[in-house]
Amino acid sequence: MKRFSLITVVGVTVFIAAFILFGGPEISWAQKSVRISIATGGTGGVWYPYGGAMANVISKYLPEVEATAEVTAASVDNARLLGAGKVDVAFIFGDVGYDAYLGKGVFKEKMPTMRCIASLYPSVTHIVTREGTGIEKVTDLKGKRISTGAPGSATEVIANRILEAYGVDPDRDIKKDRLSVAESVGALKDRKVDAFFWTGGIPTSAIMDVCATPGIKAKLIENAEALPKLISKYGPIYYKSICPKNTYPGIDYDLATVTAGNFLSCLEKVDASIISSFWYNYDSRRTVLLHRIRLISPTPRSSLV
Repeated sequence: MKRFSLITVVGVTVFIAAFILFGGPEISWAQKSVRISIATGGTGGVWYPYGGAMANVISKYLPEVEATAEVTAASVDNARLLGAGKVDVAFIFGDVGYDAYLGKGVFKEKMPTMRCIASLYPSVTHIVTREGTGIEKVTDLKGKRISTGAPGSATEVIANRILEAYGVDPDRDIKKDRLSVAESVGALKDRKVDAFFWTGGIPTSAIMDVCATPGIKAKLIENAEALPKLISKYGPIYYKSICPKNTYPGIDYDLATVTAGNFLSCLEKVDASIISSFWYNYDSRRTVLLHRIRLISPTPRSSLV
């Protein structure tokens, strides 16, 4: 089967608008089968249901395309899969994409051919704990057992950076577990960890789960004070946002958090003729525009920009 980037079905708003206004020539498609593999994240996060909805829309409304959402360890893993040509499209957190492009951090080689297809939605950094742990602020994490996220995830990257910004050595000052968000929730419920990090869209189903669990009073910890040091060291990737009160059950206060964007990415090697054909094709245009709500419904606060 032939593989190519999702840029064939997601493009620039101006380009779409032009064809809404002026229309485009009809193209007669030959019978063919095209497969698109979309690297998402873990099953407890936002990227997997969002990518699954995207794959369903593409597969349903583009008869010549079969799209699949792949479960992965998330952002770092996605960038590596994309660079290795094992997926066509990847969800990538802003700081990870920046590092991958420049060959910084965990990336030993540059990925200069990485391209952004679309800006998706902001990811909020959650630090989740429960009453009784003595954790009220980030520095209280010292000496505690903390999940910093799954290996190869954007959560792990930002967790380590935030801890360092608060003067907490992630390798020496905490007892570190590297769990997915679903595993972290289970470990917090079972009192196997005292807190965990998660970066993702709001609301995240796994966080909703722990906040609604009887017998556990969940708490979210502010972390936006890390921003000056993060920006100074890593550049203007991060910014402050507010997770509004009542986003999660029992969290009746606004929360200032470190936030960064999420992007849908591909590599530069794209067949321009295929891109043009998709945009000229009326049904393809309808896929992006008329069924956009199907992409955002699994994650109400997320949207394609």
